[in-house]
Amino acid sequence: QVQLVESGGGLVQAGGSLRLSCAASGRPFSDFAMGWFRQAPGKEREFVATISRDGGITYYADSIKGRFTISRENVKKTVFLQMNSLTPEDTAVYYCAATLGPYSASRRTYAYWGQGTQVTVSS
Repeated sequence: QVQLVESGGGLVQAGGSLRLSCAASGRPFSDFAMGWFRQAPGKEREFVATISRDGGITYYADSIKGRFTISRENVKKTVFLQMNSLTPEDTAVYYCAATLGPYSASRRTYAYWGQGTQVTVSS
């Protein structure tokens, strides 16, 4: 089992950047592939990015490709989401998630979720 706590959200102007962090505790972090998802008001939770257990493989949603970067530091038990060139359409609650399975864009793969961190981008 693993517990996940996100941080780093906030209010930023369009064109700005934020770096989200997700700290894990519990069983070894390297056991888990990790993902970031987001949920805007009135919308379903959607995939943002995922990373393999060793960090060697990443995969992104088309909507954020080239602007966001997922990374991880297994020693620090933390996964990051660097978000650049933010737009108001990126406004959402951002969640990190963990799976003992392979990295995946499907939220059904992930058994463990954080509580989320709010990102608001003003125009």
